[in-house]
Amino acid sequence: MKKFLSITAAFALMFVFMSCAELQQIANQLPNSTQSLDIAGGLKEALNNGITKQVSKLTAVDGFYKNEAVKILMPEELQKVDKALRKIGLGSLADDGIKMLNRAAEDATKEATPIFVNAVKQMTFTDAKNILMGNESSATTYLQSTTTTPLYAKFNPVIKNSFAKVGADKVWTNIISKYNNIPFVKKVNPDLTDYTTNKALEGVYKMIAVEEKNIRTNLSSRTSTLLQQVFAMQDKK
Repeated sequence: MKKFLSITAAFALMFVFMSCAELQQIANQLPNSTQSLDIAGGLKEALNNGITKQVSKLTAVDGFYKNEAVKILMPEELQKVDKALRKIGLGSLADDGIKMLNRAAEDATKEATPIFVNAVKQMTFTDAKNILMGNESSATTYLQSTTTTPLYAKFNPVIKNSFAKVGADKVWTNIISKYNNIPFVKKVNPDLTDYTTNKALEGVYKMIAVEEKNIRTNLSSRTSTLLQQVFAMQDKK
């Protein structure tokens, strides 16, 4: 028994400094209970849980629009448009424009899950180790670095098509036209597709970060033995 404990302690001490191949070679010589601590597997499970739980919420009707943490408002350069329209009694038109931005984001987010799943599959042992022992948003940061470009490429055309599908292009054409016809205002012509794409991505990562923090800090959210084992290492760092 003492011999087993000493071997396990040595393994824990060497863990941070060894490559995946070296670690696997040693792990193969240890009892099955040590091999069962699959760090990469635990992190992948945690990320997939976050994607399933949080990203799916954003794809529902009002997933963005009624979530104050990620709700998309008019871009900064159009805040004056919002105020001007409300002053002349067109507040409902401004509200419709905001709703359309969020509807497009909800529609586009349906494209996110396969890209996230692929990124999680590509995670290496080193990635997993760095994420586990990193800060409370290390997993989210990893996903941002590996998925932002392909997600933008997927989201942008979906949002453009969604604008047409839900009539947002006509609503926003009307909004911009009404504003630009107000005397003495500086005319605007923003790229709302790019703006909404970036805000949708921002919202997706924000909600994944919420779930990551929950798993890291809330013991009851570790719903499997693997999650409990892996994140117990983080708790002790």
